[in-house]
Amino acid sequence: MAIKLKSEDEIRLMREAGRLVGRTLAQIREMVRPGLNILEIEEFVAQEFKKAGAKETFRNYRPSPRYPPYPSNICISINEQLVHGIPVDRELKEGDIVTFDLGATLNGYVGDSAITVGVGKVSPLAEKLMRVTEEALWAGIRAARAGNYLNDIRGAIEDAIRPHGFGIVKGYGGHGVGRDMHEEPHVENYRQRFRGPELKPGLVLALEPMVTAGSPEVVEGPDGWTVSTKDGSLCCHFEHTIAIRAEGEAEVLTLP
Repeated sequence: MAIKLKSEDEIRLMREAGRLVGRTLAQIREMVRPGLNILEIEEFVAQEFKKAGAKETFRNYRPSPRYPPYPSNICISINEQLVHGIPVDRELKEGDIVTFDLGATLNGYVGDSAITVGVGKVSPLAEKLMRVTEEALWAGIRAARAGNYLNDIRGAIEDAIRPHGFGIVKGYGGHGVGRDMHEEPHVENYRQRFRGPELKPGLVLALEPMVTAGSPEVVEGPDGWTVSTKDGSLCCHFEHTIAIRAEGEAEVLTLP
């Protein structure tokens, strides 16, 4: 599948979708507290998207026939759960770390972003894991300049993580975004042998480092969606949708 560059009009529409996602995640961050039932977040997202006239990108999504349709409008992954956690009747506890991954389709275009939030007071390890993962995301964003190559993003993300001894998950990563949630290219969070495609103005990417405190090996749960660390270690995930500009740094489309 070819890489699809976006026009200025398309980027404007994607900015609207991205800002909706960014605002909603910022509100979710403020809601997080011990005792919060995560189904309240599910309902909150439904209400916010309805008010904005947006579609829940994740609901009923199937990347391939082997997956059941995704049953919720947000992914909520707790502690050892890395990505694609399905919201269930569960209360957050002091010390949990929780990833909220959210996609909105507005005017036919997708905004996609994720944050990891600590619940109350978390361990020093959890604090460091979240800090390093978010720093890795911003390192990747700084490397996303016209004239650079995809491997510059991959390498910047990897270099922000490796010195801390954390694991970088393979098999999951960033991707192109547009009318579809997943477009070319796939963006690994570590260097490849080849430099990959040149970054050109109009390329829109979701960058999303996924980092573990222990082994980088992951397993898929019985629900067919939830991905967790194999050793049960904490993990973390941050994501922004960005657009490559003709000059300067990439524009982050999913800020609040």
